[in-house]
Amino acid sequence: MVKEDIMKNKKKVIDRLPDSFTSEQEAGDFWDSHSVADYLEYLYPTDDEIAIEDRIFEVRVSEDVFKKLRKQAKSAHQSLPKTVDRILRKELSLT
Repeated sequence: MVKEDIMKNKKKVIDRLPDSFTSEQEAGDFWDSHSVADYLEYLYPTDDEIAIEDRIFEVRVSEDVFKKLRKQAKSAHQSLPKTVDRILRKELSLT
């Protein structure tokens, strides 16, 4: 029996797709617990354009640097990414 046959034999209950969501949070909660693959018949092509205003980059740091950053973030009551951004902006004279 191949994998596809096994999947067909399972009776998967798929929740009804809501007509709309009252908030972004509600939509996010729904899609966090559902797969878009179960709702393919609702998808359609669109000419919408999305403007990406900010880009996020990942940078590797050593463990000792990470621990120091985390400590600084906690003492400043900031998130770790905000703390890293603040330090780099100051160091690179971007503020």
